[in-house]
Amino acid sequence: MLRKSILIEIFNYCKYRRMLPRLIILSNLKANNFHTSVLFCKDSPETKDLTVYQNFEAINNKNRNTYLEMVKIFSARDINRRGHVEFIYSALKNMKDFNVEKDLDVYKALIDVLPKGRFVPTNMFQAEFMHYPKQQQCAIDLLEQMETNAVMPDKEIEEMLLNIFGKRGFPLRKFWRMMYWMPKFKNLSPWPLPSPLPNSMLDLAKLAVARISSVDIQSELTVYETKDIPEALEDTWIVSAQSRTQRRLLTEHDTNKPIYVEGSFRIWLKNTAINYFILRADPSPRTNVKYDDDDVSNITVPLFSFITPPKTEVVPVPSVHEQEEGVIFAVCVTGTSGRDSLLSWIRHLEKDGNPELASIPVVFTLKSPERELVSFENANIKQ
Repeated sequence: MLRKSILIEIFNYCKYRRMLPRLIILSNLKANNFHTSVLFCKDSPETKDLTVYQNFEAINNKNRNTYLEMVKIFSARDINRRGHVEFIYSALKNMKDFNVEKDLDVYKALIDVLPKGRFVPTNMFQAEFMHYPKQQQCAIDLLEQMETNAVMPDKEIEEMLLNIFGKRGFPLRKFWRMMYWMPKFKNLSPWPLPSPLPNSMLDLAKLAVARISSVDIQSELTVYETKDIPEALEDTWIVSAQSRTQRRLLTEHDTNKPIYVEGSFRIWLKNTAINYFILRADPSPRTNVKYDDDDVSNITVPLFSFITPPKTEVVPVPSVHEQEEGVIFAVCVTGTSGRDSLLSWIRHLEKDGNPELASIPVVFTLKSPERELVSFENANIKQ
């Protein structure tokens, strides 16, 4: 009788709170599981099934098809999709292992895991106080990962977020901000890169040197082969850039003063690092012309400008290659980043319009050991 009265009270409470579907589920459970749901029992098959689908690290064949299959299985296993937040976070964490971090369709599949209509706020208080904050924050984190990987959302994602969180949901606001800023920054770079990047290291080196030498529109990009130098020990390529102004500066350089091969320096092409080297000299002394603003002895009158004597002192404007740290004569990227390839680079520059290099001492001041400079090819490397 006591148990019957308790069930009646629960039935009335659930009826008042519109929880009859949950009461029906409870009435079908066994007596020993009345106070503890089967979803939290240690021997529950659903819990084991969920753990298997969340364990992305245990998958041996990690590719796009396997990733989407795991998402599809999780979406079909339960109509309520319990544990969907934990599943999405686990899927986002392992995206790079499956090489799908830049795939728009994969992000759509993860958004589709969230149940539809359940998280839509019904009044202004729910909307402003972030109704269902755990699920909304999960969707925001997913959109932020898309933004980090430069994945542009589309109209379909907006419709999905609208069906899941409503028009006042915070994820939809995040989507609108992304659609405002991401198109602005997409084509803003003056050095556009192909997507995806080429796999050839020679092509990547050309892109890197072209970006560095774009400071001077007269720069000429040349690809040398070390095997063209008889004394070369390495067989690799050299991507070099030099302009007419740099050749003139090298001609005007004092042959008694040494020049330096420095590096390696690093430039990033998206997620790929390229090591490059420069040929430079010590900074040249600059003539500082000082004018006294209080000097009124020689005032220029526009009406009598023909009487004003012409200025005899002319200070040339330094070129963009004459920096405070030194004068840069050339820049290059080699296939092995080794000393022998850099020596072959100097020999090629000497033959290619820089005969002064034969009489100028060249000092190699590399910042790190040779084996740490290697970044492109593992073959034909001098250890």
